[in-house]
Amino acid sequence: MRRSKVREHIFKMLFSIGFDAADADEQIELYLEQVEEASEEERGYMRKKVKDIAAHEEEIDAMINEHTTGWKTGRMNKVDLSVLRLAVYEMKWDDEVPVKVAINEAVELAKNFSGDEGPAFVNGVLGKLA
Repeated sequence: MRRSKVREHIFKMLFSIGFDAADADEQIELYLEQVEEASEEERGYMRKKVKDIAAHEEEIDAMINEHTTGWKTGRMNKVDLSVLRLAVYEMKWDDEVPVKVAINEAVELAKNFSGDEGPAFVNGVLGKLA
């Protein structure tokens, strides 16, 4: 499976648990059961990354809040917030993903899943963080 597709699945899991983090582990496992095209290695990678992002959520949100004006994480739509959390994690903690790739992939996710202003918003926040 292509990394961009893996990243899309991670984004979808983050989006889902953004509504009810209490059942995060169960939601992750239920989601991964549905991803038939993923190998066990890919499922393990996705599971680990989602859990790592959740573990760093407060720190990630603080970084996002430092670089936004009028749109703190509590007011952001869940799509943009999930995209930003994934990208910030990749930029700051995932040495396998170059910063430019993390930003570009985040903008692509925003183009596919957010509203008209989402891609520019995501790009602007991540550009300030880079």
